[in-house]
Amino acid sequence: MIKRLTQSPVIHWPNKYALKTQRSRSESLTHFYQQGLPEANCPLENVRFLAMDFETTGLNPNTDDIITIGTVPFDLNRIYLNQARHWTVKPRKQLDEHSVVIHGITHSDLIDAPDLSEIYPEVLEQMAGKIMVVHYKRIEREFFDRALQERIQEGIEFPVVDTMAIETRIQQRNYGGLWNKLRGITPQSVRLGRARTRYNLPPYTPHHALTDAIATAELLQAQIAYHYSPNSPIGAIWE
Repeated sequence: MIKRLTQSPVIHWPNKYALKTQRSRSESLTHFYQQGLPEANCPLENVRFLAMDFETTGLNPNTDDIITIGTVPFDLNRIYLNQARHWTVKPRKQLDEHSVVIHGITHSDLIDAPDLSEIYPEVLEQMAGKIMVVHYKRIEREFFDRALQERIQEGIEFPVVDTMAIETRIQQRNYGGLWNKLRGITPQSVRLGRARTRYNLPPYTPHHALTDAIATAELLQAQIAYHYSPNSPIGAIWE
């Protein structure tokens, strides 16, 4: 009973998209929602995914902003690199010195970049009809929602498959619990690079939006191959 009270309510995403189609004031968002989504019982092998990664000025969507977006479509068998996209956008918030050290994007790199308001329809077109795949859902979902609210006075909602959350569950299942702790066994890091090494995936230079999107796509393919079945329903892993 307690677990039921504390769990987040299950969202029926196809119905939510249908409702959003009727209520959205933005032509681009309306078109995005009109493309719909698969039902929760759709097998993973039939799902079209889009790996997405943002680089930002910081970690707080209320005080920071997006500076680069990388996306790449994929399914369980193939990553469509010829359809990958990368955008650099000029943030409306100040660049944080610490974030510059991490992603290497400076003020001079952003001088001629467009505002997100100029390119977000292209991003939505890339996203339409696909399930977003990210490594740590709060960044992409919350930053994009907040950025659109600021620019067009309407946010966005979409389901995600979070490879970090999947890896956390796997680590807790295999290495969590008191008995493992008493034996000195603890869950391992779920950071993108460290998670990839456990599946023998090659190392990539981190903190480039498109490279990280590709790395995330490869990680999900490996996670499903090792821990799920192509017939597993998308509802088992989306949030």
